[in-house]
Formats: sequence, C-alpha cells, structure tokens
Amino acid sequence: MRWKLFRRRLSISAPRMIVRSHLPWPLRWVVLAVAFGFSAALALWAFEFGKDIAGLDHANKEEITLLRSELQTLRAERERAQSIANTADSLLKAERATQDKLNQQLRQTEAEVLALKADLGFFERLLPAAGEGLAVRALQAEALQPGQLRYQLLVMQSGRSPTEFKGRYELQLGGTLEGRPWIFTPPNGGRPLSVKQYARVEGLVDHPAVAVVKTVQVRVLDSNGSLRASQTLKL
Repeated sequence: MRWKLFRRRLSISAPRMIVRSHLPWPLRWVVLAVAFGFSAALALWAFEFGKDIAGLDHANKEEITLLRSELQTLRAERERAQSIANTADSLLKAERATQDKLNQQLRQTEAEVLALKADLGFFERLLPAAGEGLAVRALQAEALQPGQLRYQLLVMQSGRSPTEFKGRYELQLGGTLEGRPWIFTPPNGGRPLSVKQYARVEGLVDHPAVAVVKTVQVRVLDSNGSLRASQTLKL
C-alpha cells in the first residue's frame, strides 16, 4: 500500500504542487518598477554612449552653432539693409520737398519776370524826345471779364524842369454792339490828372457786357478844355 502511494506521487497522475511566494504584491510592483527604471537608464546611457562614439552629437552641436551664427549674420544684414532703405527714403522725401520748393520759387520768379517785362514795356519810352511837351507815352488795356476793361497809361512832359500840368483825361471805347457800330464814353466824365515829369495812371471801365471793344482812346485836356495829348489803342 505504501509503495502504491509512493509510485502515484512520482507518476503523472500525482497531485499538482503550487509554490506560493511569500512576497506581498506592493513589494513586487516596486521591484518591477526598479527593474524597468534600471533597464531604461541603461538603454539611454547606451544610446548616448553610442552617439558619442559615432560623433553624431558633436556634429549636431557644430551644425547648430553654425546655423545660429549664420542667422545672426542674416539678421544683421537685414537690419543694415533696412537702415539703408530708411535713410534713402528720408533723402528721397527731402529731395522731393526741395524740388517742390525750387519749382515754387521758379514759378514765382517767372511771374516776377513777366511783371517786370510788362513794366518795362510800359516804361520803354520813359525818356521823351526833346520838344514834345506833354504826351501819352504808353497805353495798355485788357478785358478782365465781360463788361469790364482794365487800362494803364503813362503821361510825360519833356524838359528838365517842366511846369506841373493840371488837367484831366478822358477815355472813349469803340467797337460794335449787337452788330452795330458803338462808341462809349464813361458817364463819370473826365478824371483829374496832375503831371510834373511823368504820371502813371490805371483804372477800370465798366461797359455793356454784350459790347465788343475794338479800340480804346485816351485824351488829355487842360483846365480850359483844350486837347493837349491823345493816343488810340487797337485791341
């Protein structure tokens, strides 16, 4: 009987043996975590050591340093180009302002030259010939707008010390009105005139707006009403 029991224990049909660990589960997890951490640290160390052996990490550092240096160079060049562009823009604006100022001065100078030419044309016969006495040396007229005429005249006396002339001057306009001949004398009559050596006179004459002015005549009369000088201008 004992032999049968002993043989049954040694055979396949013997009952199973369960080996139970005496370690608790929390301690098991701690051991597993330590083992995994150690394995990970070992793997990381092996990876870094392999990079150092292969020279990859050193090459990457050099490349990064080189790229940073190039980036700083490009930034400096960009800032320099931006500074040059800003300076060029400021110079361009200053040049435009100077050019506009010069153009304005040129236009003003041209206007002054035209005014001087007009005055020169008006006074071109400033020195009268000897023995002419009182004379109308220049007469100019222009239409400012329909129905209004602007005139200028220069009356002079010859001689070194002529006696002052006191009298008046009259204007007379000629032309056409509605297709018919037309002569117009301003209703205010003659205007006073005093001349020592020369007198420059200018004024405005109102006339019918539909009239076409073709001639302007000025007559200088003395205090007795005698005609002393006259001149006619054709427009």
